[in-house]
Amino acid sequence: MTIYYDNVEPGQQLASLSKGPITPAHIMRWSAAVENWHRIHYDQTFAKEHDKLPDILINGSWKQHVLVQLMKDGLGPAGWLWKIQFRYKRMDVAWDTLIGRAEVIEKREADGLGFVACRVALMNQRDEVSTAGIAIGVLPLRGGRKVPYPFVPKADYPAFAVAAD
Repeated sequence: MTIYYDNVEPGQQLASLSKGPITPAHIMRWSAAVENWHRIHYDQTFAKEHDKLPDILINGSWKQHVLVQLMKDGLGPAGWLWKIQFRYKRMDVAWDTLIGRAEVIEKREADGLGFVACRVALMNQRDEVSTAGIAIGVLPLRGGRKVPYPFVPKADYPAFAVAAD
């Protein structure tokens, strides 16, 4: 299904997803895939006793991947994730469930395309925000041209005056 710029408005939830509970096996598989062998991602004794963490940690790079998936799902196959910035606000640990949300906060047209700025966040099952930021997506206008693939931004594309939390 094509999502058009014309059909999204500020305040609208563009996307949501849920991941979890995230098991130690999930964390280890991601660590292996990205060759991150830090013991805080697989060795519970080390994480708790040596580094004084509450449990093994969910990888930051995995949370980044989830935010990108969140936006890509929300923009649909005709859209393009142009920019994303975020910061980690708290740790997520094994057995947490992460809930991602993307809310449209601003939109602009330029060069026959629609640009949407979204507030993105990952929360755990306790409603604590662990990762938050801003993402900018590009959508086609209804009856307009397709978003080019690959999307190559022009210097005069709109800037948004929004900052990550």
